[in-house]
Amino acid sequence: MELVLNLQFNIDNLSIVFSILSFVVFLTAGIFSFEYMKHEGHHLRYTIFYVLAFFVFQALCFADNLITYYFFFEMLTLTTFPLVLHNGSKEAIMAGLKYLFYSLCGAYMVLFGLYYSSPATNFSFGGYMTNHLASSSANTGSGNLYLICITLMIFGFGVKAGMFPMHAWLPTAHPVAPAPASAVLSAIIVKAGVLGIIRTVFYVYGSDFIKGTFVQTLWMIITLVTVFMGSMLAFREDGLKKRLAYSTVSQVSYILFGLSTFTTEGFDGAILQVVAHGFVKCGLFLCAGAIIYKTGKTKVSELRGIGKQMPVTMVCFTILSLSLIGIPPTGGFVAKWFLAIGSLESGMGIMTWLGPVILLVSALLTAGYLLPVSMRGFFPGDDFDTEKCENFEPNLLMTLPIIVLTVLAVLVGVFPGVIG
Repeated sequence: MELVLNLQFNIDNLSIVFSILSFVVFLTAGIFSFEYMKHEGHHLRYTIFYVLAFFVFQALCFADNLITYYFFFEMLTLTTFPLVLHNGSKEAIMAGLKYLFYSLCGAYMVLFGLYYSSPATNFSFGGYMTNHLASSSANTGSGNLYLICITLMIFGFGVKAGMFPMHAWLPTAHPVAPAPASAVLSAIIVKAGVLGIIRTVFYVYGSDFIKGTFVQTLWMIITLVTVFMGSMLAFREDGLKKRLAYSTVSQVSYILFGLSTFTTEGFDGAILQVVAHGFVKCGLFLCAGAIIYKTGKTKVSELRGIGKQMPVTMVCFTILSLSLIGIPPTGGFVAKWFLAIGSLESGMGIMTWLGPVILLVSALLTAGYLLPVSMRGFFPGDDFDTEKCENFEPNLLMTLPIIVLTVLAVLVGVFPGVIG
């Protein structure tokens, strides 16, 4: 088969959701950057790659075939790679190289499956290869080859989404990147992997061909392992940004788990989680950036009494944390509710009830690694001298984006039908 660079674009509901989400995240984090990057330096270089990454992601959202998607998927890695190594330290360079290596490994896995997937054909919900696969089902060898290709593409795109076992680039890259870059990486860039999986599974091959096969079982198992593992690692981590990075490993696999159920409720919950997590995680990283910018503190153990010094920032941090945990009426609650229902209706045997159990355990762990930050921040204890607390609240350029994201995280839960 000869692969021809056939770049085509189209607008559908899925592309609109991802495009609007990325616009809001890039805009709010960009406004935050105007003040924050005074702390990091090299503002012009950062802005150039930041804007390039935004336009590449927009192109990726509206890609109408796998060739187009793959081209911009690779471009996204190249445009975000400089954001990771921005400060030029040895740690940042090594983190950037790790991000590049992992991303390219995932892209090569996708490339193998791309060869057998009629990549120049336009996306079609239900799978444009459905008829071809049905005729090939009698040929077990051919059918198994396609299932292997699908598995490689899921795991290849899953690298960008932080799915186990190729998740390690997130907790390495996020702590060294500037806070607004970490916000974009965690809220949006990882979703490029999610969108790639959605396009592959639902728009190229079709869920009917995959449902009930070893691909679905393996996919569900790995996502649940990632959900639990990411939450446990976040619970044990003292670095604030690294804790949030491990949280992203867990929370993005909520999305992938919902997709793997192949139910309407699971798919709806996954899309709601895409949006809710985008707003929440961008807001949390911006809160972390505001704390670092104003106080220089990077570890959770250092944040005792921070709520007295930065009350607006920490109120937003608390509300965003509640959404990530899944407390009503936030978007996180609605998304996780649909994900649990999708799991119960998936008909996948032990996975049917194991999914909601792990989601619940993960939610408890999320509460365990986020709420203590707020509790110690607002209630530092009687021996803490509140009278000597300085006001470290950042200016409007930094607080307004955080407030907007906090409000949006709640509105997603109040009006989930707007997204559906």
